[in-house]
Amino acid sequence: MAVDNALQRVDELLLSIAESAVPLLRQTSQHILGAGGKRVRPRLLLLSFEAAGGVDFDEAIPLAAAVEIIHTATLVHDDINDHGTLRRGRETVNSRWGGTYALLTGDYLFTRTYELMAPYSTELNRILARASTALVEGETMQIQAAREGTFDAATYFEIISRKTAALFVACAELGATAANPPTAWVSALSQYAFNLGIAFQLIDDVLDLASDSAHLGKNAGIDIAQGRGIAVALQSAGASDGKSSAAVEVKNNLSHDALQEAILGGYTVEDAIAKGRAKAQDFADQALAQLDHLPLSAASAALRDLAHQVIERDH
Repeated sequence: MAVDNALQRVDELLLSIAESAVPLLRQTSQHILGAGGKRVRPRLLLLSFEAAGGVDFDEAIPLAAAVEIIHTATLVHDDINDHGTLRRGRETVNSRWGGTYALLTGDYLFTRTYELMAPYSTELNRILARASTALVEGETMQIQAAREGTFDAATYFEIISRKTAALFVACAELGATAANPPTAWVSALSQYAFNLGIAFQLIDDVLDLASDSAHLGKNAGIDIAQGRGIAVALQSAGASDGKSSAAVEVKNNLSHDALQEAILGGYTVEDAIAKGRAKAQDFADQALAQLDHLPLSAASAALRDLAHQVIERDH
């Protein structure tokens, strides 16, 4: 498949980007980038490019590498905040080299995206800049809510909308926009990606509750331990009878009530797992519905498969 070949070239580009005149930065960057990962985001970008009529993957490969580098940089920083010791089946950068070098590694990876994005239009750079801003905002909100004990259903969805879904949206918009398709196609792919991102994070949080570190390739149980995640949001919702003072940014025809109702009604970890999986399926279904606005193609079929893979994954 052409996309698989393009993803291999993305991996090669990622490793070349990890090169640095400073040996330690080269070691730390190659350590995390070389560990692989699901590569869901670059796959989403490349499939969006193809589904929107793109032909020459050379136009999209640097974009796909850029979003994966930003995602990886956030993981390095997240592991510092979470005191994580395992990521992608390897010792985390902060566990092996310490928090200071991990911070610098994340910063280094972030800055390498400038090189990748420099040849592209202002429009494409703005798409990625908006997503990067949202990522930092979401992480800040998550830490603040967990520390202040204000983690509730509405806050949870606002956080994952920014921290996860925003980069998924950027992937779809970058790939689609690079192909220069009708505006309606870009909009459909953007809404597909938003719903897919929410579904992805719901499953991620369910797996944090239901699986173990060895299987996940990263530390499990961190959400509960740090006062956040879907189970904590459920418990907070129950304690306040579902009332929340946090505002939810409504996006892609999802109402405030629909977002709040997504995780209300249960209080135990088992309930959180069951409800999380059910709601992830709901969001995946909403994502799939958006693909009806695109022409039938191998790429649009692969986007359907991707939604199912996100729901059915076990790590």
